[in-house]
Amino acid sequence: MADKTQAAAPAVGTGAAPEEKKPRSVRVVLLALMIAMLLAMLDNMIVGTAMPTIVGELGGLEHLSWVVTAYTLATAASTPIWGKLGDMYGRKGAFLASIVIFLIGSALSGMAQDMGQLIGFRAIQGLGAGGLMVGVMAIIGDLIPPRERGKYQGMMAGVMAFAMILGPLVGGTITDHWGWRWSFYINLPLGIVALLAVSAVLHLPKKRVQAKIDYLGAGLLALGISSIVLVTTWGGTEYAWGSARIMELIGIGVAALVGFVYRQTKAAAPIIPLHIFRSRNFTLMAVIGFITGFVMFGAVLFLPLYQQSVQGASATNSGLLLLPMLGAMLAVSMIAGRVTTNTGRYKIFPLVGSALMIVGLFLLAQMDTETTRLTSGLYMAVLGAGMGCLMQVTMLVAQNSVEMKDMGVASSSATLFRTLGSSFGVAIMGALFNHRVQDVMAERAGAVGSKLTEKSAQLDAASLAKLPAVAREAYQHAVSSGTHSAFLLGSVVAVVALVAAVFVKEVPLKGAAAPKPGEGEARDAVPAPLAEV
Repeated sequence: MADKTQAAAPAVGTGAAPEEKKPRSVRVVLLALMIAMLLAMLDNMIVGTAMPTIVGELGGLEHLSWVVTAYTLATAASTPIWGKLGDMYGRKGAFLASIVIFLIGSALSGMAQDMGQLIGFRAIQGLGAGGLMVGVMAIIGDLIPPRERGKYQGMMAGVMAFAMILGPLVGGTITDHWGWRWSFYINLPLGIVALLAVSAVLHLPKKRVQAKIDYLGAGLLALGISSIVLVTTWGGTEYAWGSARIMELIGIGVAALVGFVYRQTKAAAPIIPLHIFRSRNFTLMAVIGFITGFVMFGAVLFLPLYQQSVQGASATNSGLLLLPMLGAMLAVSMIAGRVTTNTGRYKIFPLVGSALMIVGLFLLAQMDTETTRLTSGLYMAVLGAGMGCLMQVTMLVAQNSVEMKDMGVASSSATLFRTLGSSFGVAIMGALFNHRVQDVMAERAGAVGSKLTEKSAQLDAASLAKLPAVAREAYQHAVSSGTHSAFLLGSVVAVVALVAAVFVKEVPLKGAAAPKPGEGEARDAVPAPLAEV
């Protein structure tokens, strides 16, 4: 039986597969993993495009934000739990379970009859999505040695770029021709393909840990993360930053996270073992990942807004507006992966990436109403190149800094920090943007300008076209000023990533030559994977 398992695929813990079988089976698994990753990334972008149609049919406009918030909350809160489940009970089973839950949530969302049902079903979908990204990263960590893992960075960056560019276009096309319910149903055939491929080809050893999962710790962590995400989502929009509701959420979040940390010191099987943070490299990668998420999602939010409002770009294919940034990110990520694989060296990429990110954000902060699309495209390419150096290297180094038994929690923790960074980035940069737009509109258009943006600092194309010339010009200056403030803040925050990168220690990647006696950090070492590609 063991021989059959080995022949079918490279099985961690059972030895490598025969040479002629191994590459093909691994490629099939990687294709299935990329499909699952695409499902997780594409969903919100497709659904976002369909939201006006959904509201038109189901009603419940006042609950619109919860369709996205429920999904985001469930994803963020479940991410570390999925990582721990994979470490305790087996990576394959946890990953398959997350796909099934995601597909169930997708099918139910497509059948929703009112907004309340849709919000509840989106939460189920989000629970599954929390395990998709973590599962992909952790399984790749199991199958492929860190030295070889760089080759596959381009694939993951490509999936991300594909989702961001084509997501809005695909969502609009599906909604216009098939109806909004297919925005959810489209996940089913893709998910089933991934499910079948992973079930048939991926062979990992089954695990069974005697210790029970730390349910109290899981609950405290979920409560803390949910409170943080709600603060960043509602602060400055649904509620004022100093309101009682926001203060309550901050208090609950802080208390829950403090309780969680204390609980992790006592639990037999902690959700996030605190010892992984003893590794300097892992902690630094968590910081850099947080900053990367902060910057990236802020850029994704404000760049299309600037291009549409100030440069007059069409909103129809809004994902294409980000092509210079995403194209540069994809190209540099592929180069970084190849160089890392060929040399085993990686410290240069966090350093260069952080520096480029600072420069790119500073350049974007200089844009005004006269900036051409070519100039803004070049600025975006600089930022994209910086993020391309960081996106996958942070995960690679984080995984290389822990033992194999902690691969799941390392992957989930790195993903969680990036997710939290994106929440803070959108909230803080958004608050600064909105404040600046309000001020400039009041200065240039008086009371009329203030009234135009009192409910939202972001006017859609139709509303903008209806404005008098004076008000429209004032709004363009306001958006230009708002993006200047947001990107300038981003460049300052990115300095933290550069400082963190300076202190990264280049511990040899597994699969590279063995270090000389006394080199490296013992706690950062990973046992050489038993399944190599």
